[in-house]
Amino acid sequence: MRHPDTCDPDTRDPDTRDPDIRHTPVAPTRAQRLDAGQRIDAHRHDEHQIVHAGSGVVAVTTEAGTWFAPGTRAIWIPAGTVHSHRAHGRLDLHLIGLPADANPLGLDSPAVLAVGPLLRELIVAYTLDPRDTSPERGRLLAVLCDRLRASPQQPLLLPTPRDPRLAEVCALVHADPADTRTLAALGAATGTAERTLSRLFRREFGMTFPQWRTQSRLYHALRMLADDLPVTTVAHRCGWSSASAFIEVFRRAFGCTPGTHNRRAGTVRHPVLTVE
Repeated sequence: MRHPDTCDPDTRDPDTRDPDIRHTPVAPTRAQRLDAGQRIDAHRHDEHQIVHAGSGVVAVTTEAGTWFAPGTRAIWIPAGTVHSHRAHGRLDLHLIGLPADANPLGLDSPAVLAVGPLLRELIVAYTLDPRDTSPERGRLLAVLCDRLRASPQQPLLLPTPRDPRLAEVCALVHADPADTRTLAALGAATGTAERTLSRLFRREFGMTFPQWRTQSRLYHALRMLADDLPVTTVAHRCGWSSASAFIEVFRRAFGCTPGTHNRRAGTVRHPVLTVE
């Protein structure tokens, strides 16, 4: 593990970051703690994996971009996907490996899933002691998979820009989440027409520029909340006109308010069996 040298979301393709991608055939099932800023470098498994943050925020980078989730979400990583993990705030990381032929979601690409109270407790209980092979734990996994099937997907992704013109605009927004410039103004600053950029956002990301900028701001907001910054400060640093506007967008995205998220992250500490 290593500490990052930047606070910006890492949207580079993991394959290009390290030519020797670590291959661990079996996706581990375990719980471990990571300090703020720590990473698990790019690797892949021959099995599927579920990633959940019991506290803090976890960001998972794949070739498609950066997927991010607080405690009300989990990230589904299909077998064979090259990915890396990054902790924002002190992270209680819960990992569950599933055989490649057991795909309760029927998904062949990463996804962010809603995690309600029951599913959260199932994930925590199942990862507490990965050495347990009892029939009871097998039944626990069956219920957990049933709950996963019923979990709606959430669009919490910062896609990786391929076109250099799009990448330049994205870099400007990431560098200053509070930047309120329009797409036309950002295009003028980078020498690309607004119409061209608008087309690139839809073609590469499948979303409009305002939709993408909201995703970017939510990512930065989660990181700042994990660093214990006040809600009002986070709102202004991430470009919302008021704390109330930020709270409403956050609630719609994550199912709780920023204050509730912070209280939960600061007080909930499930038992964690650290496995190196």
